[in-house]
Amino acid sequence: MAYGASAFFLALQVQLIESDEGKVAGLAMVSTLSAVAAMISQPVIGVLSDRTRSRFGARRPWMLVGGLIGSVALLTTGLAPNLATLTVCVMVVQFGFNAFQGPLAAVLPDRVPERFRGRYSTGAGLGVILGAAIGPFVGSLFADRITLGYQVLGGVVLLGIVLFVALVPDRDNRGEPREPFPLRAFATAFWVNPVRHPDFFWGFLGRMLLFGGYYMLSTYNLYLVQQYVGLSLDEATDIVPLLGLVALPGIVLSTAIAGPLSDRIGRRKPPVLVAGLLIAAGALVPLAMPTVAGLAVSGAIVGAGFGAFVAVDQALMSSVLPNADDHGKDLGVLNLAATLPGTVAPVAAGAVVTVFDSYGALYPVVGVVSVLGALCILPIRSVR
Repeated sequence: MAYGASAFFLALQVQLIESDEGKVAGLAMVSTLSAVAAMISQPVIGVLSDRTRSRFGARRPWMLVGGLIGSVALLTTGLAPNLATLTVCVMVVQFGFNAFQGPLAAVLPDRVPERFRGRYSTGAGLGVILGAAIGPFVGSLFADRITLGYQVLGGVVLLGIVLFVALVPDRDNRGEPREPFPLRAFATAFWVNPVRHPDFFWGFLGRMLLFGGYYMLSTYNLYLVQQYVGLSLDEATDIVPLLGLVALPGIVLSTAIAGPLSDRIGRRKPPVLVAGLLIAAGALVPLAMPTVAGLAVSGAIVGAGFGAFVAVDQALMSSVLPNADDHGKDLGVLNLAATLPGTVAPVAAGAVVTVFDSYGALYPVVGVVSVLGALCILPIRSVR
């Protein structure tokens, strides 16, 4: 929910600060620089958490630190008076929540048996999907009070993180051996050799493309409804959250089915392949129906595909990790493929809109990106 609502607020803030001509470039700039913060955060915190020994375990201390940083930064983002200040605030938000996300993702390979990973991935996927769908609706309730909206969001997120850390205890690992901690560990935190670990490479690339295709559309929904369909800002502010809610039943259903189904059949690739093709098919609908109804149909199909994908994604990714002793670091790298598209996608989408001078050009580009992402799963040998 934090991502969905904050992305909605961010698009509104940029539009209020910049002119109509400058809003695409402004959102792209904020997203680019915040992507740098996200890129630094996850692998580095992953290296630190892999080597942390405490009575609270390896992951929980860093999850709490990251959650505190991100939540406090959210409280200040709504006060940003200009684009530069807004950029700094969003960078801190991205750094903090990515510092939380890396250790959280390591819970799956650390503690969940292989036969249950599809079910766990389904639960995590439902959280992602419900947050993305409900977030804009929650954000719309504070469209005229963005500062208050950020403060409420920051408080809710912090409460959720504290409850998770308190209610999901980790084991005391002070007696476990610790890998050496040379400075070069930070230099290698961002690197997994694709030649030695091709499954990891293909998993990373497929994940990045599928998340990227989805976020290219969802990030620009507010502008697409205005510029492509032709609604006013007030109308778009009301319509965009409703589009997410219309798609919600199909999203929940596909997410709930895909993860357990992958456990039952013992295969991860088929659901991911079908999911990618659904995203691509749904992205093309507005080309034939440039209306609110067309966007609703598109959102339902894309959402169903993305729901099926995230339900299986974590289970699949946990099977391509190169080293059992570096789950935090390796998942930090893999998670970049899921988190960076949320910040880089506006840059890519902005470039498409600028080059083709059309918001409609986003749809075929997303279709191609999603198909390529689905096909990247096929070369993975360690997963069926």
